[in-house]
Amino acid sequence: MKSITWNQQVVKKNNTSLVFQTITQQEPISRADIAQQSGLNKATVSSLVNELLEKQLVYESGPGESSGGRRPVLLHYNRVAGYSIGIDVGVNYILGVVTDLKGKIITEHHVRMKNSSFESVIDQVKTIIKTLIKDVPKSPYGIIGVGIGIPGIVDKKGKVLLAPNLGWKNCEIKQTIEEEFNLPVIIENEANAGAYGEKQFGAGQSFHDIIYVSAGIGIGVGLILNNQLYQGVNGFSGEMGHMVIQTNGAPCSCGSNGCWEVYASEHALLNRAEDEQTLESLIELAKKKDKHAISLFKEIGQYLGFGINNIINTFNPEQIIIGNRLAMAKEWIEQPLLEIVYSRALSFQQKDLQISFAKHLTHSAALGVAAFTAEGFINRELKEY
Repeated sequence: MKSITWNQQVVKKNNTSLVFQTITQQEPISRADIAQQSGLNKATVSSLVNELLEKQLVYESGPGESSGGRRPVLLHYNRVAGYSIGIDVGVNYILGVVTDLKGKIITEHHVRMKNSSFESVIDQVKTIIKTLIKDVPKSPYGIIGVGIGIPGIVDKKGKVLLAPNLGWKNCEIKQTIEEEFNLPVIIENEANAGAYGEKQFGAGQSFHDIIYVSAGIGIGVGLILNNQLYQGVNGFSGEMGHMVIQTNGAPCSCGSNGCWEVYASEHALLNRAEDEQTLESLIELAKKKDKHAISLFKEIGQYLGFGINNIINTFNPEQIIIGNRLAMAKEWIEQPLLEIVYSRALSFQQKDLQISFAKHLTHSAALGVAAFTAEGFINRELKEY
C-alpha cells in the first residue's frame, strides 16, 4: 500500500465503495453486471470483489441465470457480518434493539422509566446494552457499535446540550458508553434518528424531501432534504416542538410559553385525561367507542395539524411522516389532523404532498441510530483500502 500514491488510494477507495454499494442495492448480482452498471472494467471489479469477500462483507452464491455461456456466480451483501445496537431514550421509556447491517431487528428490550435523571438513565442504558449483547448471534465482526437517540439538542460531537423533558443540560454520554463497552458510539437527536429510520426502512423510502414529526411526550422534527439528513450548521435543526402556536399560552419545559408540544404531544393528551390514564389505556377506551377518549385524540390531532400546517408552508415537502408513540393512535388522530391541514395549508403547497404515519411507529428512532452505526462501521472498513 505504501508504494501506491495518495491519488491511487482515493481512486481505489471510491471504486470499492461503488462496487460495494452496487452489491448492497442490486443483490444478488454478478461481477459482469457490476462492471456494466458501474462502468469499471471486469478485472478491477473482480479484484475489489475478492477483497470484499476476504473481509466477509459480501458472499457468493450461485450460479445465476446465463445469457449464454457459463452461468455466473452471484454476490450478496453479508448483512450478518456484524450487528448494530440502537437505543431510543424516551422521556418515560428506553427501547434497545439489535439489528443486522440492513436494519432487520434481531432482538429488542424495552423498559419503562420513572426516574429521568442523567445518572439513572445512563445506568439503565448500560444495563440494556449488556442484556442485548447476550442475545447477539456470533458473526465475523460481532457488535460493531452503539447508536443512542436523545430527545433534545445534540451537537455534532455527540454532547447533549439540552433535553428539557428529561431535565438535562450539558451532558456527556458518548465517552461514558465508549469506555464502558469499548465500542464506537454515536449520539443523535431522536427525531433525526426517526426520520432516518423511516427513510431507510419505512414509510419514507420512496421520497426525497421528508419532514418526520416525532410525537411522544414532547415533539421533535427530523428533516430529510434532497435525500440528505439536514442537521443545521451546528446540528441543532428540527426543534419545532418549541415553535409558539399560542400567544401567552401555557408554560413549556423549555422555559417558553405556548409551544406546539404543550398542545399536541402525549404529555398534553395525558394532562387533559382523567384518572391518571396512559396512552395505551386511552387507546383501549377509544377502541370501545369511549366518547371522552375519542374527543381527546381529536383535539390532539387538530393541534398536530396546526403545527404541521406551519411546517408545510415553510418547507413544501414531498412527505410528512407522523411517528413515535402518538402514531399508535392513528385511527383517531389522522382524520382531524388531515382536516386542519387541508383546510389551512395553501392549496399549491398541498399538491404532490403525502401525509403518512410511520411504518415502524415507536421503533423508527432506534432503527435510525442503528443504521448510523452500521454505516459508520462500513465506512471504517472501506477506508482501509
